[in-house]
Amino acid sequence: MFHNCIPFIGFGFLDNAIMIAAGTQIELSIGVTLGISTMAAAAWGNLISDLAGLGLAGYVEVLATKFGMQGPELSPKQADMWQTRVSSHMGKAIGVSIGCILGMFPLFFLDDDEDKEKAQPRIDTVSPSS
Repeated sequence: MFHNCIPFIGFGFLDNAIMIAAGTQIELSIGVTLGISTMAAAAWGNLISDLAGLGLAGYVEVLATKFGMQGPELSPKQADMWQTRVSSHMGKAIGVSIGCILGMFPLFFLDDDEDKEKAQPRIDTVSPSS
């Protein structure tokens, strides 16, 4: 479980951080120009994040190996046991969950209301009493 958890922390971190950053930039640039919704910008950010994840997954695994993460020596029979598969999937799920939570760090740097105000033209109204 631990062997699968660590690389997936890195993968979840990168996936979520890239998705948030890309989705935000898409919303504030192309989204404003084309008038696409926040969810559409998030979907495009997710696509970019998934494509980046395909390229970065190998690097995350290599980095984990450099830090001494070696897989357990299992026989083919042991690797096929249901307990091994459940442990492997649990490690991946726990790892990607932790990584995604840590990957939310770009949210600390976003001031969503101020960015949206800058992107949209402001309409000032004058009250009739002035």
